[in-house]
Amino acid sequence: MFMILMGTVVIAGIVGYISEKSGFTNNGIIQSIIICVGGAFLAYFVRIMFGIGFGSPGMNAIVSSLGALIIVPTHWRGSVRDRRRR
Repeated sequence: MFMILMGTVVIAGIVGYISEKSGFTNNGIIQSIIICVGGAFLAYFVRIMFGIGFGSPGMNAIVSSLGALIIVPTHWRGSVRDRRRR
């Protein structure tokens, strides 16, 4: 189990780095890696506790990392109208 956790973190870090370098996100490299690792941890523990997943642990890490990159920045980013008010 510990090796799966380490592999999940490594895969999530790679996904975060590649997504930032390819232009998929504009958060910054460190921020994207942190977001991806957080999403991968969440998916890892959900799989352990409830058995819900996408099959292999590597696929869980990739899908959860991309999902976190899509959800987190759009959740915290305000709309254009909110930015104009400031």
